[in-house]
Parts: sequence; structure tokens; C-alpha cells
Amino acid sequence: MSTPSQKARRTPAADREEPRRRADAERSIAAIVAAAIDCFRQDPNVSLTAVASAAGVSRVTLYAHFPSREALVDAVLDHSVGQADAALQAQGLDEGPADEAFSRLVRSGWRILERHAFLLAASEGVITPARRRAHHEKVLARVERVLVRGQAEGVFRTDLPLPWLVTTFYSLLHAAGAETDARHLKVKDVPDILDRTLSSILRTTSPS
Repeated sequence: MSTPSQKARRTPAADREEPRRRADAERSIAAIVAAAIDCFRQDPNVSLTAVASAAGVSRVTLYAHFPSREALVDAVLDHSVGQADAALQAQGLDEGPADEAFSRLVRSGWRILERHAFLLAASEGVITPARRRAHHEKVLARVERVLVRGQAEGVFRTDLPLPWLVTTFYSLLHAAGAETDARHLKVKDVPDILDRTLSSILRTTSPS
């Protein structure tokens, strides 16, 4: 706690200095994260020295904000998933029939994953699969809401646990990414393949 004499020594310039330092730090962090995204896209194993150079900051500054590669990759994932969530929000997933919303979700989700596939390589061996999944919780909450709505409308099955259905969505999108990397699937075919596969898994079965 500041003593009366310490408070008396404070000046308007000193009061302004702290917000300025915070603003400078925020700009540095934003520049580092943006540079890291570009660098990881070109080379998932790029050095942090190269990232610092691309961001226009010193290594000391980079390590002051991100003391390890894990911390930087974690921040990049958080930023990218935030952008993905905003993109999905624009799809109007709470509007219209749930099965049509789910189809939009699958196709949008794949386009987003395809654009950010390089981050999977960059996080491999750096971020645990559980931590990587945790980053996607906000996006997966949107998946869950569409599924719940579809169950209420009678178009999605209710005989399997909801978390398992969400995991099925998450796992199949990432499996499709791995299959395209291995050239087992053509990128242009993946949205239809995912839509048909997930639809067949999730839809209720008509009574015979």
C-alpha cells in the first residue's frame, strides 16, 4: 500500500506512464501473435528468433510476453479459435431448421479448419491433444447447441450421449484434415463427404 509521502510524490506524468506501458505491451503482443501466424503458416517449426524478427521486436521482448514456445502457440491457437468462432457466429446457426444449420456448420467448420491446418502441425508435440481440444470449447458449444435444437426438432438421434456426438463432429473434421494431407481425399470433395457422413451418423432412423 502506498504511504502518504509516496502518494504525494506521484505526478500526472507518472500516472500516464502505466497506461502507456500497457498499450505498448498490447501492441507488442498483437504484433508477435500476427507474425507467429504468418511464420507458422510458412514453417510450423520456425524458430522464435525468426518470429521476433518478423514481429519487429527483440527476442527479449518476445520472451517477456511468451516465455516458451508452448505459451506462444497457446496464444496463437486462442486467437485463431476466436476468429473461427466469430466466423461461425455469422452463419446464423440458431436460425432455420437445425439440420440445415448443421450442414452450414459442417461446411464452414471445414473451411476454417483447412485455413488453419498449419496450426495443427505447429502445435504437434507442443500442446497436448487435451489442451488443443480445450481451445475449441467455445466452437464446440455452438455444435452442441445445433445438435440439441435438432434433437428437439426430432431430426437428430437421442440414443447416444450428446458429448459423444460433439466429439464425433470434432474428430471427423480433424480426420478429414489428416486424410487430405495424406492425399487420400481431394480437398474439393471434403465438404460433401463430411456433410453426408455426419448426417448419416446423427440423423434419426425412420421406423421400418
